Amino acid sequence: MIKAIPYRYRVLVLLCSLTTLTYLDRICISIVGVRIKTEFTLSNEQFGWVLASFALAYALFEIPSGLLGDHIGPRKVFIRIVLWWSLFTAVTGITTGLISLMFVRFLFGIGESGTYPNALITVSRWFPANETGRSLTWVGIGSQIGSAIAPLLIIPLAASYGWRMPFYVNAAIGGIWVLCCYSWFKDFPAQMRNISAKEREHIEANCRHSIEQRRIPLKAIFKNRTVWALMCMYFCFQWSNYFFVAWMPVYLQEGRHFTEQQTSPIIFTLFIAGIIGLLSGGFFGDWIVKKKGLRFGRRFVGFTGMGACALMIFLAALFTENKLSAACLIAANFSYSFAVMTSYAVCADIGRSNTGSVTGAMNFFGQMGAFFLALMFGKIADLMHNFNYPLFIVSFVTLTGCMLWLVIDPTKQVAVKTAADE
Repeated sequence: MIKAIPYRYRVLVLLCSLTTLTYLDRICISIVGVRIKTEFTLSNEQFGWVLASFALAYALFEIPSGLLGDHIGPRKVFIRIVLWWSLFTAVTGITTGLISLMFVRFLFGIGESGTYPNALITVSRWFPANETGRSLTWVGIGSQIGSAIAPLLIIPLAASYGWRMPFYVNAAIGGIWVLCCYSWFKDFPAQMRNISAKEREHIEANCRHSIEQRRIPLKAIFKNRTVWALMCMYFCFQWSNYFFVAWMPVYLQEGRHFTEQQTSPIIFTLFIAGIIGLLSGGFFGDWIVKKKGLRFGRRFVGFTGMGACALMIFLAALFTENKLSAACLIAANFSYSFAVMTSYAVCADIGRSNTGSVTGAMNFFGQMGAFFLALMFGKIADLMHNFNYPLFIVSFVTLTGCMLWLVIDPTKQVAVKTAADE
């Protein structure tokens, strides 16, 4: 039965499992965040610096990771980064205080920074252009799966063996993934054993990657107006995402006074809603692009999803009823997920064979947004003695990013030289 599944869909399973692992590791620290804060006597501002250390490293190494993937191929990068971040996931479990925790999370962020640029490179090489949206949807679904199952795995482990044990378990899972990638995955369809000639030819004739294109000079990225709009939009959008991944468990427990056990079904439901949002956004995005064209389709999905996310976060902070606030957060993550992979689709639209470099640039700005969110949220929560005030700011920043979709044009490709130009 497995042999009947096209090889590119098997590659997609590998990518989905990669992003599942990424978010399983990433969200672990926020789920046990209250336990860590208690043991190390950290304020919200100090815990914000721990979260920001990861985001800063992730941001700084996004562009180098994308360039490296374009240069040596995603397979080698995947093996390196998963080994690296699994090591520092395990080391997180032996930290002793604020400084060691910040240092280890910074090193952890260096490893995870290569995930999405190289996943996008893989999609651009392995999938026809008309399957980009759906393929990226499943890459995004992996992140929601990892986040959804995290509380089901991490909370029982932490309750039984302490907050350090989940980090050791996650590191072991990463080692298993590396073995699978090393033994099976290849950078191009032509390198894969047993792939049919028909499927290989179909992919190579219709994918966005072209062997005639050269690697993009970094300065060419920043000459493109759409790249700038895309980067600034993603800076704003990641304020919402990093709240969900990094601060939300603490917000639910300390801001809304849910118990640790009560947060588990809320977090699970929120990220299941994210899966539904990704599926909806991916299939609707492909449909509307086909019906209304690339420019309108990409803009419509990004604008509506991001705008709805901003509104739902605002209402979550506004409502005093805890269950109603939690429902709004679930709706907000649905809306975020509906729109987010459209951003990556635009990277593939304008980057083509340099998708990794363009994605790295966009994600750099996005993770800088996450860095500022991590610091701002804890600082304001401590100053105001209220977790809702920083959430209003997250809503405003997300709405600002929504407006930038009006100037993003996925038809404006980044100019690169081809072999014919030289």
